[in-house]
Amino acid sequence: MSPHTAVSPQEAADRLAIRELIDAYAFCADRRDAAGQMALFTEDTRFLVFMDAAAVEPTQVLHGRAALAPVFDNLRTYRTTTHFNGQSSVSLDGDRAHGESYCLAHHIAVDAGGRRTLMVASIRYLDEFVRQPGGTWLFAERRLMVDWTETRPSSP
Repeated sequence: MSPHTAVSPQEAADRLAIRELIDAYAFCADRRDAAGQMALFTEDTRFLVFMDAAAVEPTQVLHGRAALAPVFDNLRTYRTTTHFNGQSSVSLDGDRAHGESYCLAHHIAVDAGGRRTLMVASIRYLDEFVRQPGGTWLFAERRLMVDWTETRPSSP
């Protein structure tokens, strides 16, 4: 492990703002706040979904903030979700940054017969961030990489 180096107050503020952006994405997802989630992205954003992280080509590619609505609204098909954000790394380069963050996303579904299932997805996000005028950081590109999923019965 490399030694911890000192960071400037601006770098610390940027790193905190980016981590809060990552957490806001999960917070909005779990509250079904699609509009809030969309607001975390640039107007010309790219969102790529890789249902198999080892795949060369994405399963889905979305261009522009407005195109994100159906993906985020799809979370309404679940009774509840809980996204646990884990470790992350960020590299800053002026008004741009890139990073990788880990998430365990839990999805509870209930079928017509009342049977509950829990689907857990291990996700890595590969992100490109951009600082907006005024200092706000947004996602310029987000690659959702599904490393594995597990679905099993869940008790009430």
